[in-house]
Amino acid sequence: MRWLLLVVAVGFGAGLAYPYLIQVSGGLHHSVLVVHVLTAAVALVLGPLQFMRKRRVHRTVGRVYLLGGVLPSALAAIPVAIWSGHPLTQVGLTTAAVLWLVTGGLAYRAARRRDFAAHRAWMMRNYALTFLAVTARVLVPLLLLAQIPFGGAGAGSIGERAPAMIPVGQTLGWIVNLAVAEVLLRRAWRARSTTRGGAGPAA
Repeated sequence: MRWLLLVVAVGFGAGLAYPYLIQVSGGLHHSVLVVHVLTAAVALVLGPLQFMRKRRVHRTVGRVYLLGGVLPSALAAIPVAIWSGHPLTQVGLTTAAVLWLVTGGLAYRAARRRDFAAHRAWMMRNYALTFLAVTARVLVPLLLLAQIPFGGAGAGSIGERAPAMIPVGQTLGWIVNLAVAEVLLRRAWRARSTTRGGAGPAA
Protein backbone atom coordinates (compact mmCIF):
# COMPACT_ATOMS: atom_id res chain seq x y z
CA MET A 1 0.00 0.00 0.00
CA ARG A 2 2.86 2.36 0.88
CA TRP A 3 4.50 1.81 -2.51
CA LEU A 4 1.23 2.37 -4.38
CA LEU A 5 0.82 5.62 -2.47
CA LEU A 6 4.37 6.58 -3.44
CA VAL A 7 3.73 5.90 -7.14
CA VAL A 8 0.56 8.03 -7.06
CA ALA A 9 2.37 10.79 -5.17
CA VAL A 10 5.30 10.85 -7.60
CA GLY A 11 2.97 10.95 -10.62
CA PHE A 12 0.83 13.77 -9.28
CA GLY A 13 3.83 15.59 -7.82
CA ALA A 14 5.56 15.63 -11.20
CA GLY A 15 2.36 16.81 -12.84
CA LEU A 16 2.01 19.62 -10.32
CA ALA A 17 5.59 20.82 -10.54
CA TYR A 18 6.34 20.52 -14.27
CA PRO A 19 4.29 23.49 -15.56
CA TYR A 20 5.92 25.79 -13.00
CA LEU A 21 9.42 24.52 -13.72
CA ILE A 22 9.18 25.41 -17.42
CA GLN A 23 7.17 28.61 -17.04
CA VAL A 24 9.08 31.81 -16.38
CA SER A 25 7.03 34.73 -15.14
CA GLY A 26 7.53 37.72 -12.91
CA GLY A 27 5.51 39.17 -10.09
CA LEU A 28 5.19 38.43 -6.39
CA HIS A 29 1.90 36.57 -6.79
CA HIS A 30 3.38 34.13 -9.29
CA SER A 31 6.55 33.65 -7.24
CA VAL A 32 4.61 32.78 -4.08
CA LEU A 33 2.40 30.41 -6.07
CA VAL A 34 5.49 28.66 -7.46
CA VAL A 35 6.91 28.25 -3.94
CA HIS A 36 3.61 26.82 -2.74
CA VAL A 37 3.26 24.33 -5.61
CA LEU A 38 6.87 23.14 -5.75
CA THR A 39 7.22 22.65 -2.00
CA ALA A 40 3.81 20.94 -1.91
CA ALA A 41 5.14 18.52 -4.53
CA VAL A 42 8.16 17.85 -2.28
CA ALA A 43 5.87 17.05 0.66
CA LEU A 44 3.60 14.91 -1.51
CA VAL A 45 6.47 12.75 -2.75
CA LEU A 46 8.32 12.47 0.57
CA GLY A 47 5.18 11.70 2.57
CA PRO A 48 4.99 7.95 1.86
CA LEU A 49 8.73 7.58 2.57
CA GLN A 50 8.32 8.87 6.12
CA PHE A 51 6.43 5.70 6.99
CA MET A 52 9.57 3.62 6.48
CA ARG A 53 10.69 1.61 9.50
CA LYS A 54 14.39 2.52 9.41
CA ARG A 55 14.79 5.10 12.16
CA ARG A 56 17.62 7.16 10.66
CA VAL A 57 16.00 7.34 7.23
CA HIS A 58 12.62 8.11 8.75
CA ARG A 59 14.02 10.96 10.84
CA THR A 60 15.87 12.56 7.91
CA VAL A 61 12.96 12.24 5.49
CA GLY A 62 10.55 13.51 8.13
CA ARG A 63 12.56 16.65 8.76
CA VAL A 64 12.87 17.44 5.05
CA TYR A 65 9.16 16.69 4.61
CA LEU A 66 8.18 19.15 7.36
CA LEU A 67 10.80 21.88 6.90
CA GLY A 68 11.27 21.71 3.13
CA GLY A 69 7.75 20.75 2.14
CA VAL A 70 4.92 21.38 4.59
CA LEU A 71 6.20 24.54 6.30
CA PRO A 72 6.99 26.68 3.21
CA SER A 73 4.06 25.34 1.20
CA ALA A 74 1.53 26.01 3.99
CA LEU A 75 2.88 29.50 4.64
CA ALA A 76 2.76 30.32 0.92
CA ALA A 77 -0.75 28.86 0.61
CA ILE A 78 -2.24 31.54 2.84
CA PRO A 79 -1.44 34.56 0.62
CA VAL A 80 -2.25 32.46 -2.46
CA ALA A 81 -5.70 31.77 -1.00
CA ILE A 82 -6.27 35.41 -0.05
CA TRP A 83 -5.18 36.68 -3.47
CA SER A 84 -7.53 34.25 -5.23
CA GLY A 85 -10.47 36.57 -4.59
CA HIS A 86 -12.82 33.57 -4.22
CA PRO A 87 -14.42 33.39 -0.73
CA LEU A 88 -14.55 29.58 -0.62
CA THR A 89 -10.89 29.31 -1.64
CA GLN A 90 -9.92 31.99 0.88
CA VAL A 91 -11.64 30.17 3.74
CA GLY A 92 -11.10 26.57 2.66
CA LEU A 93 -7.47 26.76 1.58
CA THR A 94 -6.45 28.98 4.50
CA THR A 95 -8.08 26.57 6.95
CA ALA A 96 -6.31 23.64 5.32
CA ALA A 97 -2.97 25.49 5.49
CA VAL A 98 -3.40 26.28 9.19
CA LEU A 99 -4.36 22.68 9.97
CA TRP A 100 -1.37 21.52 7.93
CA LEU A 101 0.95 23.61 10.10
CA VAL A 102 -0.76 22.62 13.36
CA THR A 103 -0.73 18.86 12.68
CA GLY A 104 2.90 19.08 11.55
CA GLY A 105 3.85 20.92 14.73
CA LEU A 106 2.00 18.43 16.93
CA ALA A 107 3.64 15.52 15.11
CA TYR A 108 7.09 17.04 15.68
CA ARG A 109 6.34 17.73 19.35
CA ALA A 110 5.14 14.16 19.87
CA ALA A 111 8.34 12.82 18.29
CA ARG A 112 10.47 15.02 20.53
CA ARG A 113 8.59 13.61 23.53
CA ARG A 114 9.13 10.09 22.15
CA ASP A 115 5.37 9.55 22.03
CA PHE A 116 5.60 7.62 18.80
CA ALA A 117 1.97 6.49 18.74
CA ALA A 118 0.79 10.12 18.83
CA HIS A 119 3.51 11.04 16.34
CA ARG A 120 2.24 8.48 13.82
CA ALA A 121 -1.35 9.63 14.30
CA TRP A 122 -0.52 13.30 13.75
CA MET A 123 1.68 12.51 10.76
CA MET A 124 -1.14 10.52 9.20
CA ARG A 125 -3.46 13.49 9.64
CA ASN A 126 -0.78 15.79 8.27
CA TYR A 127 -0.22 13.70 5.16
CA ALA A 128 -3.99 13.51 4.67
CA LEU A 129 -3.85 17.29 4.29
CA THR A 130 -0.84 17.00 1.97
CA PHE A 131 -2.77 14.54 -0.19
CA LEU A 132 -5.31 17.29 -0.88
CA ALA A 133 -3.20 17.99 -3.99
CA VAL A 134 -4.34 14.62 -5.35
CA THR A 135 -7.87 14.38 -3.99
CA ALA A 136 -8.93 17.82 -5.24
CA ARG A 137 -7.86 16.96 -8.77
CA VAL A 138 -9.89 13.76 -8.64
CA LEU A 139 -12.97 15.34 -7.07
CA VAL A 140 -13.33 18.27 -9.47
CA PRO A 141 -13.97 16.17 -12.62
CA LEU A 142 -16.19 13.80 -10.62
CA LEU A 143 -18.27 16.72 -9.34
CA LEU A 144 -18.59 18.09 -12.86
CA LEU A 145 -19.64 14.73 -14.29
CA ALA A 146 -22.15 14.26 -11.47
CA GLN A 147 -24.03 17.37 -12.65
CA ILE A 148 -24.79 15.96 -16.11
CA PRO A 149 -27.61 13.52 -15.18
CA PHE A 150 -29.39 16.28 -13.25
CA GLY A 151 -29.19 18.81 -16.05
CA GLY A 152 -26.71 20.95 -14.19
CA ALA A 153 -24.14 20.76 -16.96
CA GLY A 154 -23.91 19.46 -20.49
CA ALA A 155 -20.95 17.54 -21.81
CA GLY A 156 -19.89 20.57 -23.82
CA SER A 157 -20.05 23.02 -20.91
CA ILE A 158 -18.00 21.01 -18.39
CA GLY A 159 -14.80 22.86 -19.25
CA GLU A 160 -16.49 26.21 -18.70
CA ARG A 161 -17.72 25.17 -15.26
CA ALA A 162 -14.39 23.75 -14.10
CA PRO A 163 -12.93 27.00 -12.65
CA ALA A 164 -15.99 27.51 -10.44
CA MET A 165 -15.80 23.91 -9.21
CA ILE A 166 -12.10 23.99 -8.25
CA PRO A 167 -12.67 25.77 -4.87
CA VAL A 168 -15.36 23.19 -4.03
CA GLY A 169 -13.00 20.34 -4.85
CA GLN A 170 -10.21 21.91 -2.81
CA THR A 171 -12.38 22.32 0.27
CA LEU A 172 -14.07 18.92 0.04
CA GLY A 173 -10.68 17.32 -0.63
CA TRP A 174 -9.09 18.05 2.74
CA ILE A 175 -12.33 17.36 4.61
CA VAL A 176 -12.66 13.94 2.96
CA ASN A 177 -8.99 13.15 3.51
CA LEU A 178 -9.09 13.99 7.21
CA ALA A 179 -12.29 11.97 7.63
CA VAL A 180 -10.65 8.93 6.01
CA ALA A 181 -7.55 9.37 8.18
CA GLU A 182 -9.67 9.48 11.32
CA VAL A 183 -11.56 6.33 10.31
CA LEU A 184 -8.27 4.48 9.72
CA LEU A 185 -6.84 5.70 13.02
CA ARG A 186 -9.94 4.65 14.96
CA ARG A 187 -9.93 1.22 13.33
CA ALA A 188 -6.26 0.74 14.21
CA TRP A 189 -6.91 1.82 17.79
CA ARG A 190 -9.86 -0.59 18.14
CA ALA A 191 -7.77 -3.43 16.72
CA ARG A 192 -4.96 -2.72 19.20
CA SER A 193 -7.44 -2.42 22.06
CA THR A 194 -8.97 -5.79 21.18
CA THR A 195 -5.67 -7.65 20.90
CA ARG A 196 -3.68 -5.90 23.64
CA GLY A 197 -6.27 -4.36 25.93
CA GLY A 198 -4.81 -0.92 25.14
CA ALA A 199 -5.97 2.46 26.32
CA GLY A 200 -7.68 5.13 24.24
CA PRO A 201 -6.50 6.83 21.04
CA ALA A 202 -3.01 8.35 21.19
CA ALA A 203 -4.14 11.79 20.06
